[in-house]
Amino acid sequence: MSDQAPIAELRGIQKRFGSTQALSGVDLDLHPGEIHALLGENGAGKTTLMNVLYGLYQPDAGTITIRERQLAIRTPQDAIAAGIGMVHQHFKLVATLTVAENMVLGERGGALLRRRELEHVERRLEELGERYGLAVDARARIWQLSVGEQQRVEILRALFHEASILILDEPTAALTPVETERLFPKLRALAEAGTAIVFITHHLDDVLRWADRITVLRRGEVAGSPSPAETSADELARLMVGRDVTLMRVAEGRRSVGRAVGLDPQVKPVLDVRGLRAIGDRGVLALEDISFSVHAGEILAIAGVEGNGQAELEEALLGLRTPRGGKIALDGRDISRAGPGERLRGGLGLVPSDRYRRGLIRDLSVADNLVLDCIDRPPFGSRLRVSRRAIRERAHGLVERYSIRVSDPTQFARTLSGGNAQRVVLARVLTGELRCLIAAQPTRGLDVGAIEFVWEQLAAARDAGTAIVLISTELDEVIGVADRCAVLYRGRLVAEWAGHELDRERLGLAMGGAGLAAAPSTKVEA
Repeated sequence: MSDQAPIAELRGIQKRFGSTQALSGVDLDLHPGEIHALLGENGAGKTTLMNVLYGLYQPDAGTITIRERQLAIRTPQDAIAAGIGMVHQHFKLVATLTVAENMVLGERGGALLRRRELEHVERRLEELGERYGLAVDARARIWQLSVGEQQRVEILRALFHEASILILDEPTAALTPVETERLFPKLRALAEAGTAIVFITHHLDDVLRWADRITVLRRGEVAGSPSPAETSADELARLMVGRDVTLMRVAEGRRSVGRAVGLDPQVKPVLDVRGLRAIGDRGVLALEDISFSVHAGEILAIAGVEGNGQAELEEALLGLRTPRGGKIALDGRDISRAGPGERLRGGLGLVPSDRYRRGLIRDLSVADNLVLDCIDRPPFGSRLRVSRRAIRERAHGLVERYSIRVSDPTQFARTLSGGNAQRVVLARVLTGELRCLIAAQPTRGLDVGAIEFVWEQLAAARDAGTAIVLISTELDEVIGVADRCAVLYRGRLVAEWAGHELDRERLGLAMGGAGLAAAPSTKVEA
């Protein structure tokens, strides 16, 4: 822990959005040479606090002091001028521009700088990359880079602008286990060079291993600041949600919601996929010869790193992407050419990977979102009318049953935290007439309490006889939940294990394309 004076001091920060008090007088110190972890439930105020520091939000009260000078940070440009850089969970890069061009976006001349000036930018990037172990081709276009390389570009951009305070929001969310292992030593090198680093995360093992200081927020207030050396994942989870979290036992291998499945080969699968092929948005083959089946009362996890065909598989299964070949059957009926509506009516459900774009209509109320898939059927409505009373009664029941935190079901969906938004999606999907559920990245960006809730709901649906396809990038999720697991790599299913055979190292290597020879099988059948 650094003995130096804080480089940044936030005192009494308050922020309200309508009737919601997001921050209630938060104090935070950031020291040079330290990695500071910021934890909390979804909606606890973590990202709001960092957005205040970065100038994206203006505080209602409180002060920010940088290097002993109290500042009014009104815009990100003010923050950058004060030496503050932020790497957002969803990267802010222009895919068609080069790495060097992305460095100078927003500056005078921007991407229209002359070749000689861009060469200077490229040399500066090469120097920074060598110094901090963040090497990347400055002339490469962003779309040509892996997710891990794009994150290096985001960090380099902050360093290029001479950031002495670096904020990272969920830095490992889209990285492979190998890329995660490579990232933190680089952050440690940055800290040792004098940078103050604060990172927001839900991965408690990373916090315990790499953080020098921890601050836990709960409902807009500081719930505690335990020492990494004197705390545990269980204690951090308890501070975050205010109770014991059984998820921690799952993540540590002491408990699993998955089970050993003994399937009768004579029983037909609920979902049967054969030879599925699909073209991605860039016009190249994204899925090739995908074959798998899943039975009633089973969770099949399809694990893989972002960008290996998960999004295309999700869309093809729901009917949002037309396959170039293969067959999809639901309860023995060919639905390969059926539209999304027909598939949903046939008993297929989706928890989408992007809950805000495909799971909710943000400008509708929570109540309306809970009946999106059945508003044209009694008792909620018909072609000519809707029953507001029936919709309201259903909403009150589901809000209570699924512990959705809202002041009233008429509240707009756009006001919900990630965890509450996902509860709305789950409540709507799981209370329908469901035969097969496609759960795509169902815990992405959620806190430990919300993850625990999602896992329990998936297990309950499985136990009630639903066939579930879980598309996930999270090792803990796959190991803790799956009855079987297949690995998707570069558009192909390359390996399969039964749930009790899953091994973190072998699974992580397979997700990254290595160690496939060690896999016991490449067959992906029931």
